[in-house]
Amino acid sequence: MNLLLRLSVLLGFLAAAPVHAESLLLTNATIHPVTGLALTQASLLIRDGKIIAVGSAAAAPADQVLDLKGAHVFPGLIAPTTILGLQEIDAIRATRDTTESGEYTPDVFSWKAVNPDSELIPVARANGYTHAQPIPLGPVVSGHSSVIALTGWTVEDMAIRRDAGLHVYWPSFGLDTTPKERSGNPEQWKSLDDQVKAREQKLQQLDEFFRDAEAYDRARSAATAKSPVALVPAWEAVLPALRREIPVFLHADDRRQIESAVTWALRRKLRPVLAGGREAWRVAPFLATNQIPVAYEHVFTQPIRDIDPYDVYFHAPAVLAQAGVQVSFTEGTDRFGASNVRNIPYAAAQARAFGLPYLEALRGLTLYPARILGIDDRLGTLEPGKDATFFIADGDILDLRTQVKRMWIAGREVSLESRHTRLYDRYRQRPKAP
Repeated sequence: MNLLLRLSVLLGFLAAAPVHAESLLLTNATIHPVTGLALTQASLLIRDGKIIAVGSAAAAPADQVLDLKGAHVFPGLIAPTTILGLQEIDAIRATRDTTESGEYTPDVFSWKAVNPDSELIPVARANGYTHAQPIPLGPVVSGHSSVIALTGWTVEDMAIRRDAGLHVYWPSFGLDTTPKERSGNPEQWKSLDDQVKAREQKLQQLDEFFRDAEAYDRARSAATAKSPVALVPAWEAVLPALRREIPVFLHADDRRQIESAVTWALRRKLRPVLAGGREAWRVAPFLATNQIPVAYEHVFTQPIRDIDPYDVYFHAPAVLAQAGVQVSFTEGTDRFGASNVRNIPYAAAQARAFGLPYLEALRGLTLYPARILGIDDRLGTLEPGKDATFFIADGDILDLRTQVKRMWIAGREVSLESRHTRLYDRYRQRPKAP
């Protein structure tokens, strides 16, 4: 009897498990390859976790065939510069693992702190997100971000790129002009000159940090068996950025911050990516000339200056794109940053409504994040040879009314169940009033 019970449970589990056929053919679909315009009445052939063909030429025998009846197929969305997986509830300290103590912690790697059981990961997945870049927060050099797939039992399963970039938080250029007699904390009050000196000191310390790392790199290169150099984990962690193997994410919002940070990174011959970028549109030609991509998180930010129009940041991605800057969309790292990953497509939609071309908006959710993270050889578009990572929706993903129906990551179908769907189903069954 126990054996029969076990067999029935196993068979029930297999029946409910997502489909993972060796080959899968999607037919009669509207496919958005991202490399160009959408293909209607098209097919997508998957085999062994890879895309084999896209378009009319994709029709071929397969283990399973799905007629999508005109439904839309998009590549999986990628969330850059997020704290998804590192923070659950901002008000509960035990669920926040975003920041290491200390100003210079380059040997921190974010993937190790990701919570694979986060309830926010399935919520993001339910609106098309298959991958994310959890980043470490901090005052100056916070450490290294990683790229995770939004499925997996452990962080080792989820981390597809453990070193996606080094993160530097640029000192603020703003000054507090409050008189001492009106200051809330007179003991901590600083004059304008003292504030400028403190900022210059921070910039000097940051430059010295990287200069010391370069000296360590030269010493290691010149080391011999008779005169070895002791390995220093902090310096070792900086070497991939110095050697241009990974990008350096410069977190800056103010125009003066952005110009200062990018100029510094170019002087040091690093590979800068601008993160945040609230006023990046003000220096769009400068960023385009130097080929600096932007992970933009301020579409819905309220204008800072009272002379700016209400829609200044709605237009910003279009201004950047027109200048030739590649713009990726993100929600950033504030207290709702992790829970709002699911809403990032609507930032792209808002930018599209204010002048951003449709393909640029879609690429800002897929291809451009993949490029800055160094995974565009696997993800970001629907092309032969890339991972079979995509989702099926009943409409345009930039449309608020669209619902994601099914999803595959690396050729394996994943569940779209989340806490939201469980609560929805539960309260649909609530007793009715007599």
